[in-house]
Amino acid sequence: MTRRILLIEDEPKIARFIQLELESEGYEITVSHDGQAGLILAREHPLDLMIVDWMLPGLTGVEICRRLRATGNVMPVIMLTGRDDIPDRIAGLDAGADDYVIKPFSIEELLARIRARLRQKHPQESDWLEFEDLRVNQRTREVYRQQRPIDLTVKEFDLLTYLLSRPRQVFTREQILNQVWGYDFIGDSNIIEVYIRYLRLKLESTNQPRLIQTIRGVGYSLR
Repeated sequence: MTRRILLIEDEPKIARFIQLELESEGYEITVSHDGQAGLILAREHPLDLMIVDWMLPGLTGVEICRRLRATGNVMPVIMLTGRDDIPDRIAGLDAGADDYVIKPFSIEELLARIRARLRQKHPQESDWLEFEDLRVNQRTREVYRQQRPIDLTVKEFDLLTYLLSRPRQVFTREQILNQVWGYDFIGDSNIIEVYIRYLRLKLESTNQPRLIQTIRGVGYSLR
């Protein structure tokens, strides 16, 4: 599985260097040069890890971490900074950063920190995705709500596993359409609402609490 990393770095040369190195290691990289824009990307896209510079236009790296953690986002965050003072390190960690890399740094060190954080997030790959009383086996395509088996069509299963890949994250309709139906889909865009309704009927058939929530004006989230 390709790991998706968001890099927020306002120095174009540094950002490009890191991007090329990480892409050569097989990571999928999204780059932002602005703090506010980077925060929006972190909130709206499924990500495995974020690398953020301390000093940024718009919002600082510390503020980005603080705002993400306040909304329950727990993805690993590595902070890049030229600040090596203990109080600064404490401020970054208190804001929610998981690790700290001091500039200038070697790319080998950064890659090692990334691998370590991703191992902690994904200690071992599992066929099962779970959230609350919902369990989905990605290999056998079995779906259970508590102990009740649920039969899904291919597209219902794909939609559910996409939402289940990042519980509590809000996915826009465009993201869902692109990832589940494909970028070349030319059908009715209301297809998402139709399949969300199908899934809800099957998941809630025994009056169980709703898991797929509509986020008005944005999209959908499993929460």
